[in-house]
Amino acid sequence: MFKGILVNKDENTYCADVVDIDKASLPEGDVTVKVSYSSLNYKDGLAITGKSPVVRKFPMVPGIDLAGTVIESSTSQYSVGDEVLLNGWGRW
Repeated sequence: MFKGILVNKDENTYCADVVDIDKASLPEGDVTVKVSYSSLNYKDGLAITGKSPVVRKFPMVPGIDLAGTVIESSTSQYSVGDEVLLNGWGRW
């Protein structure tokens, strides 16, 4: 479990709250990173305020810009212990 910002929406409300987030509630992925540092970028700000339709799927945890250490990996591209830097620039 970790503390983070969670953006959610239903038919009547749009909200962003700081909550405890359980790992089981996250979408599946190939790599789990223990985050050492994270920041919110411009699109995260838009997502939190709801001022622009940047969120494609709810709920969403903003903060794609991060640095940390891989703690689980099911891909050969990353190994446990690898230090990683991730930003929301996109795929290349």
